[in-house]
Amino acid sequence: MIQMLNLKKQYEDIRKEVEEAVSAVLESTAYILGPRVKEFEAKVAEYVGVSDGIGVANGTDALHLSVEALGIGEGDEVITTPFTFFATTEAILYERATPVFVDIDPETYCMDVTKIEEKITPRTKAILPVHMFGHPADMKAIMDIARKHSLLVIEDCAQSIGAHIDGKKTGSFGNTGCFSFYPSKNLGAFGDGGLITLSDREVAESILKFRNHGSVGGYLHEVVGINSRLDELQAAILLIKLKRIDQYNSLRRKWAAMYTSFLKDKVKCPVERQGCYHVYHQYTLRHPERDRIKGMLAKEGISSNVYYPIPVHLQPALADMGIKKGDMPEAERASEEVLSLPMFPELDEQSVEKIAGIISRV
Repeated sequence: MIQMLNLKKQYEDIRKEVEEAVSAVLESTAYILGPRVKEFEAKVAEYVGVSDGIGVANGTDALHLSVEALGIGEGDEVITTPFTFFATTEAILYERATPVFVDIDPETYCMDVTKIEEKITPRTKAILPVHMFGHPADMKAIMDIARKHSLLVIEDCAQSIGAHIDGKKTGSFGNTGCFSFYPSKNLGAFGDGGLITLSDREVAESILKFRNHGSVGGYLHEVVGINSRLDELQAAILLIKLKRIDQYNSLRRKWAAMYTSFLKDKVKCPVERQGCYHVYHQYTLRHPERDRIKGMLAKEGISSNVYYPIPVHLQPALADMGIKKGDMPEAERASEEVLSLPMFPELDEQSVEKIAGIISRV
């Protein structure tokens, strides 16, 4: 059996450090917003290239708190992508703002920047791009559009820690960058976790309040917030993995290059645009007989997955928005043709060759 990812292998490599770090937290009894959370926040901020990092409970809260702290609410529109996990749109809807979908670039699966301006109205408040599968969205173009129209930008970096454009990392372009540390991510916790990166101290202060019941300390609550705090145990584990994130990403790129070398003449392989550094959260190929390929792999005990079989604009939860099938043709075609293969740093050449050999028979 070849799994989509094998978390046990990574744990075995760092087991001793993790056990020591967890034991130290337990001995300290500082379990909530302790010194390891502060250290992790500072180190991620430094790594991304911003002044502040704020740990939160999960990636969805990172998006939600960004929307709230930036003053986006009812009556506002946020331009985003329909080809993403549902949480990206949820964060907009939580604050009663309206998601406005822009179709995707069929090469990168990120938002098609050439279609953004036609969706801007007097109600548009922000753009929320997603760095899909680990490939950076075209942030230079997005930031140019945002400046031209005085719009906010919230980056969904759930799949892209370490990705960059000409050396500038995702999470450092927009007003905020929103990271997830779900266990399957490139930098994965042993549970849920998230973080917001930014360089605006006023917005940071707002997020710090919102994540902790709107409190500024001493049972004084200036606003109505939520309970969204990165756990001290998770921060301790993430600090260990953060030291290795560039190594992990480099290995992902190695396996991606090997997949592509075997499959480039058989299926549509992922691209890496000039100046971009793809971190391959997923290695996602494309083929009109995607389901047949998936079946071929399954017969050989090899996992694969479809991200995302139903694009966001066609989800039942958004039926009242009146968006119909055919409105986002590129996202819809991608949902019917993409397939993600096993991808994790501890993959090996034999597995990649086996997977590619099966797909080559299609």
